[in-house]
Amino acid sequence: MTTDDLLARHRAVLPSWMPLYYDEPLELVAGQGRRVTDAQGRTYLDFFGGVLTNSIGYDIPEIREAVERQLRTGLVHTSTLYLIRQQVELAEKVARLSGIPDARVFFTNSGTEANEAALLMATNHRRSHQILAVRNSYHGRSYATIGVTGNRGWSASPLNPLQVAWLHSGERLRGLLARLPEVDRIDAAVEDLREVLATQTSGDVACLIAEPIQGVGGFVHGPDGLLAGWRKVLDEHGILLISDEVQTGWGRTGTHFWGYQAHGVTPDMITFAKGIGNGFALAGVVGRAEVVESVPAISFSTFGGNPISAAAGNAVLDYLLDNDLQANADRVGTILIEGLRAAVGGLPGVAEVRGKGLMLGVEFVHPGTADPDPGRAAQVFEACRASGLLVGKGGLYGNVVRMGPPLTLTEEEAREGLAILVDAIRSGGTAARVTA
Repeated sequence: MTTDDLLARHRAVLPSWMPLYYDEPLELVAGQGRRVTDAQGRTYLDFFGGVLTNSIGYDIPEIREAVERQLRTGLVHTSTLYLIRQQVELAEKVARLSGIPDARVFFTNSGTEANEAALLMATNHRRSHQILAVRNSYHGRSYATIGVTGNRGWSASPLNPLQVAWLHSGERLRGLLARLPEVDRIDAAVEDLREVLATQTSGDVACLIAEPIQGVGGFVHGPDGLLAGWRKVLDEHGILLISDEVQTGWGRTGTHFWGYQAHGVTPDMITFAKGIGNGFALAGVVGRAEVVESVPAISFSTFGGNPISAAAGNAVLDYLLDNDLQANADRVGTILIEGLRAAVGGLPGVAEVRGKGLMLGVEFVHPGTADPDPGRAAQVFEACRASGLLVGKGGLYGNVVRMGPPLTLTEEEAREGLAILVDAIRSGGTAARVTA
């Protein structure tokens, strides 16, 4: 069967709003390490990892063997009405690593479900459906999570079960706070929060949900310490803080295990997904016991933390910690970001080279302006694929090339991918400034 045949069948039975990457979509049929192979037999270095999900890479023996051991028991599913040893062991590890005292863990299948659950817990705990969210954010595709997503391209419905007030993100390139010196942005963001609370809410707000680094938003982030500035005001009102770590968790940022730790603050709840399953459906919420216990009725997730996905999660987390992949993300991420800054940071079409660890983005604009250039981003995106490198796209305007390689990426592979990226950008790109 050819990819063309599969593409036609895809278009005949799947929704048109499900995007496919590339002018000529890829069917990936095999993977090993940090490389994947398509149906035509061509191999690519993967710098996007299934949207930052394949955190350890492909065909990792320790993970495969853990899943196979569980399969050999004959139990793929039991439901959480029965004790699941793998689930309990994983919950203990996540609770310990969360940094949240007396933590409880609830497992789901996806980041969307994790954020939905966290919102349920917060609104019940505070007896309020008022939510603070951040502009340019993305939190999922369900009814409530779309409601707290501040990106029009991903807001599939104007209807909302929540009452949401929006905060400025503190990003460096656009928006009101971008006009200010870096040292003044946290204070300005705190003033913005106070004004929003005074003018757009009735006072009994449930929570603020925020990504330490905005994933779909193009790896945009405010200054370190922003969450702590907000937290001081939240605490004055008893408002909870949810840190959406679906993309930033598990050491990906290099300098910290969780994105929130760069801000010197501990959230009430953390939502997680993607990297913990390395491709298996696994996600969840970890939070303060009194908040997590605020659900007033019986509830469970049929497949959340099932024996197979929990076995994979335990193996992923053990591998990540045993091999200190957080330090590796810092080391190879530095090669990438410093290499990009040196090679393309001065080109008049690159607005920003930004990110932390193995969570990096390059934003493209029309030269001499801050006007987004999604066409240029698309050209670089396609050029990377043509040279054997898979990257991602994103940003509010679709003008950001995103990179989230497996945390096992080697220094040699980082330099290989860097060379392809630089060539793709230089071959048609023409910048302004470079930021952390």
